[in-house]
Amino acid sequence: MKSALIDTALGRRVQELHVEVVAGADFQAAVAELLVTYRTSAPIEAVAHRVVHGGEKFVEPTRLDDAVLSEIEQLNHLAPLHNPPALAAIRRARSVLPDAPHFAVFDTAFHATLPDHAREYALPADVRQRFGIRRFGFHGINHSHVAQSVSAHLQIDVTKLRIISCHLGNGASVTAIEQGRSVDTSMGMTPLEGLVMGTRAGDVDPGVLLQLRRAGHLDADELDELLNKRSGLKGLAGTNDMREIERRASAGDQDCALAIAVYVHRIRKYIGAYAASMGGVDVIAFTAGVGEHSALIRRRCLERLEFIGALLDVTRNEAVKLTSDQPVAILNVSASKVQLLAVRADEELAIAQAAAAALS
Repeated sequence: MKSALIDTALGRRVQELHVEVVAGADFQAAVAELLVTYRTSAPIEAVAHRVVHGGEKFVEPTRLDDAVLSEIEQLNHLAPLHNPPALAAIRRARSVLPDAPHFAVFDTAFHATLPDHAREYALPADVRQRFGIRRFGFHGINHSHVAQSVSAHLQIDVTKLRIISCHLGNGASVTAIEQGRSVDTSMGMTPLEGLVMGTRAGDVDPGVLLQLRRAGHLDADELDELLNKRSGLKGLAGTNDMREIERRASAGDQDCALAIAVYVHRIRKYIGAYAASMGGVDVIAFTAGVGEHSALIRRRCLERLEFIGALLDVTRNEAVKLTSDQPVAILNVSASKVQLLAVRADEELAIAQAAAAALS
């Protein structure tokens, strides 16, 4: 459970606390403990909560009350692993700090600007409407943060930039950002679509799932567990720790070498597709755990992209060390037509700033 006390006027952390909540533990008690600790260090003017799925309705930071919480609860089926615990945490936090305003900031909200052609699946209208099937996208809080960080670093208005943001962590997605708006993203109705991730398969031919259902006799729960928990890097290499995969690949492990090859191939495909859909690209940015810390993955993702003007400086790439004081690093040579950047993820700051803007 990640948390931070943010001074939004200064854009800095006053305090930061992470709590590892083991299975079966009372995580709501951890929420209460965090807030009591923060309350003793400085006055709390608002509490902001990350909520993964906001559906079609919640596309802005939203002040929370009982009615809003009930509406969010109706979306639990869209994010059954994420929204219910978030709601439980919110309810406990409101009981601990009842006088402070509480806000929800939604991971799907940044992608509310997806155009119809990027949002809709090619399914019959009655099926889409009956079951609420459409593409929502995720990691929007950090993709938005990346766009703003890139704009500030380059001192170019975000509305004048075409940015491809690569959020590469245990969950991973690529977003095309044009004029400051999300115009396409690799995750879909659920976080399963798109890139190869830590334990998620990403793009899979739906026919494979039908085959597994019919010939493999896997039911819906078994397919869910396979696609969400046993696939991706873990399925290919036996582990979802990219550091371990890189180490074993360098020692000659062919499964790990294949995992890296499949992983970067999928990312490069999305980068190329989004450069084409936006009619070019001005910035390619890497963020989140793997994107910020793996020079190998960044280099491999950028191979063969010289044709769009993306020229990597290998020395700069190897030297990246992002901090709160230096949250952006340049990766490209001066002759590169595309700016290549590593950007420090800071969801807590982005969430706090979104809540502060809504409060004001």
